[in-house]
Amino acid sequence: MLQYLLGFIQLVFNDAPHPWQIGFQDGASPTFEGIAELHDQIMFYLILILLGVGWMLTSTIRNFNSSHNQIVHKYHNHGTVIELIWTITPALVLIAIAFPSFKLLYLMDEIVDPSITIKAVGHQWFWSYEYSDYADEFGESIEFDSYMVPETELEKGDLRVLEVDNRVVVAVGFHIRFSVTAVDVMHSFGVPSLGIKMDSIPGRLNQTGVLINREGVFYGSCYELCGIYHSAMPIVIQSVSLPHYLAWVSSHF
Repeated sequence: MLQYLLGFIQLVFNDAPHPWQIGFQDGASPTFEGIAELHDQIMFYLILILLGVGWMLTSTIRNFNSSHNQIVHKYHNHGTVIELIWTITPALVLIAIAFPSFKLLYLMDEIVDPSITIKAVGHQWFWSYEYSDYADEFGESIEFDSYMVPETELEKGDLRVLEVDNRVVVAVGFHIRFSVTAVDVMHSFGVPSLGIKMDSIPGRLNQTGVLINREGVFYGSCYELCGIYHSAMPIVIQSVSLPHYLAWVSSHF
């Protein structure tokens, strides 16, 4: 009976921003899962610090106000022990935060042997993509530009200022390398659900890797103030199964 009911359950993921959103989008890569876990760990320490500092301020105001205690002894707020406590405790908290953050930073910087390499080039104001792993008999690879769909041309279900005319199609479960650069000014290639954010700098080729663990459509944008149409540079990455991906690649030759 349980398996029968599970067959009608369809998971709905939040892969795009929505009005009044406070939390993260749903992650679709190990990188994002690590970012969310680090965020939760740091929030735990911040809550402890908030409670501790709040308790100390409250107790100080209550116990040392003029109406409650006319005489304040210097040993109540000075001493070797309390000096050690408020010096060593923040250092330990910083160490506890630094170790997981450095670990995640180095893991994000590591590029595993990629199965798919995509070059993303930022322009004013659109993105162009190149799949350099594939080529036809003339040596031409898959290349296309990706422009934001104007509001007047949106179809039902499309997201305003986020939909593009040509999506980046990738396969689920494969290591993907994005090589990012720009041709005019600085841009920033970012997709929140995948934990990707890489600067696009003219004359420099940066790279980042991602492993997408589920099918879906993931929305991003340029996160650098690159000009008057900065908001018109959305990024849409669609992850599909391997057969659908091979069919998409074949359709471009």
